[in-house]
Amino acid sequence: MAAVQDGPGFRPDLNVKMICPECRIDPPDIVERFAEGDMVCGNCGLVLSDRIVDMRSEWRTFSNDDHGGDDPSRVGDATNPFLDGSQLDTIVAVGAPGTTLGRDLSRVQNKSSTDRKDSALLVAFGKISQMCEAFSLPRTVQDAAKQAYKLAYDHPRLRSRSQQSIMAAAIVLASRQANVGRTFKEIAALSSVPPQDIGKTFKLMREVLQNTSSGINMKGSESGTNAEDLMRRFCSNLGLSMQVTNAGEYIAQRIAEEGILDGRTPMTIAAAAIYMATALFNENMSGTTIAEHTGVSDGTIRTSYRLLWEVKEKLVDPEWISTGKADLSRLPRV
Repeated sequence: MAAVQDGPGFRPDLNVKMICPECRIDPPDIVERFAEGDMVCGNCGLVLSDRIVDMRSEWRTFSNDDHGGDDPSRVGDATNPFLDGSQLDTIVAVGAPGTTLGRDLSRVQNKSSTDRKDSALLVAFGKISQMCEAFSLPRTVQDAAKQAYKLAYDHPRLRSRSQQSIMAAAIVLASRQANVGRTFKEIAALSSVPPQDIGKTFKLMREVLQNTSSGINMKGSESGTNAEDLMRRFCSNLGLSMQVTNAGEYIAQRIAEEGILDGRTPMTIAAAAIYMATALFNENMSGTTIAEHTGVSDGTIRTSYRLLWEVKEKLVDPEWISTGKADLSRLPRV
């Protein structure tokens, strides 16, 4: 672009155009091809300039990494809020074959304590995500569990506990806060940690997070999972109708109000209520089938059901009987 003198200084001459010397079309059709670094005429293809500099923003699209997404991402991965530091680290490659400089530098970098800490956290976060996905827990529960794990895993009071038990306890804590509680026995089935160890670690973690300014809301973590919370999940796994599911919740609520099965676990109460509700609405299901999906033995279900059968009139909604949807005579005798 030419320049003209304007008083003591210079200014660009906007009347001067860059056109193709071959075809000389006006207005010019100049195309900047940043992939090749060339500036070419869009009409005849003549290369007008080479080695041009791409002055656009340094946006890159990771379409292969996000399964076809077209949203651009800034150069580098997104910052992980659960890791410490700026995370703008340099990765040293091993180097070309036959050289030792790159290998030595990579070895020194791998010995960094910060890298080891972040690597351990990333491995733990991956396992927490796998367990939460196995229980179909929402993303908010996963994030809360990761935050609780990060704040508590290296606390002096928890150093004697295994990392598996800390991860399991973090999931229990996060699920209770989100009102989608899971029992210690359910978490133990995936984490290979005994329910007793998860319970002990959970109590320690709750105390640690309460005594620190962790920013985690501990409201809701004190109360355990009740039978009503388990009812819909158990009935869904058993393929029961919504009518039986609602009846099971009502029976479980009446059991708690009457104090009939005090001392039993929520899983036992839920299983016994399901056994009674399926019989009332003629969707009979064996105790063995219910035991397979609830984790409660068939003998425990039948023992608890005997106590419910003795006070069955108190547990059944009279409207079920008056409308003919349910019938007390369908209940198996003990």
